[in-house]
Amino acid sequence: MKYALIGCGRISPNHIEAAKNNNLDFVSMCDILPETMQEKSDKFGLEMVHRYTDYKEMLEKEKPELVAIATESGKHATIALDCITNGCNLIIEKPIALSIADADAIIKAGKRKGVVVCANHQNRFNKSVQKIREALEKGRFGKLFYGTAHIRWCRDWEYYSKADWRGTWEQDGGALMNQCIHNIDLLRWMMGNEIDTVMGMTDKLNHEYIEVEDLGIALIKFKNGSYGIVEGTTDIYPKNLEETLYLFGQKGTIKAGGTSVNRIEEWRFADCLDDPEEVKAQFHENPPNVYGFGHTPLYADVIDAINNHRDPYVTAEDGKRSLELVLAIYKSAAEGQPVQLPLKECGTMDFKGRFGERG
Repeated sequence: MKYALIGCGRISPNHIEAAKNNNLDFVSMCDILPETMQEKSDKFGLEMVHRYTDYKEMLEKEKPELVAIATESGKHATIALDCITNGCNLIIEKPIALSIADADAIIKAGKRKGVVVCANHQNRFNKSVQKIREALEKGRFGKLFYGTAHIRWCRDWEYYSKADWRGTWEQDGGALMNQCIHNIDLLRWMMGNEIDTVMGMTDKLNHEYIEVEDLGIALIKFKNGSYGIVEGTTDIYPKNLEETLYLFGQKGTIKAGGTSVNRIEEWRFADCLDDPEEVKAQFHENPPNVYGFGHTPLYADVIDAINNHRDPYVTAEDGKRSLELVLAIYKSAAEGQPVQLPLKECGTMDFKGRFGERG
């Protein structure tokens, strides 16, 4: 299967390794900075992979079957729609887009063209997350009461100074949209997806050189009667502290933590079907960074979905759900009142100027 990568920045090594691990025919890569492609080529032995600075030229000449989009978030939608027009199946890095309208356009175009479109929420493939999901689907929690997602990370001047698009409403969004959206996705997915009301607060406390929030807190009421809590920040000193997911039910309690929700740290169920200590010992991965190990199995699933004409495990609709929840928190925080879902129209640019301009 002919594969191409658009965007060769911070997250691209995970995509490159996933493509190689799945034996894809890596034909081309694209980035507006030739030196970035040269760096990845040297590091991963990609001398035979063709390089482009114009993705449209690449699509026309190479005709890839599967494309991964790993550019700045604000360009995801435009590139995705061009790829779909060219008949490409897609893996789109999170967030799938920065507005409801763009997410809807991607979903509709993908269905119309009959291609697979996957939102890159790779943490769903964590072994720990899969174990929790299995327990949930078997009903081991009983009635779910509430769940919480905590993302306590650090992003400093060194991070933001490496790319002008970071920390902007137009191309990025803030801590919730960029750093926290994976765990926000897991929380919504685990708690039943369907949301009634969101109440949020956001602020910029420690990054005068960005436009967007570095702290977001939200309360969520799900339609099944359960509740959710989100706490996300990039203000932690001096480095990333944790990313944790809790689920509390009538008959079960879990905590997943570590670098990127890769470790089961609490496992308590009334049915006593397994030994908690054995579960914690078995599901205790330690990835080298916050991106975890999920890209390779996500790629494997997408390849299988293409070959067998089925939906991927993480669909474009799933990508829209996580985007929608972040936007709902933004909207609630800006308006100072609860927001009901679904959101019909909303995008990050609706909040431009809320925290002033860059300092």
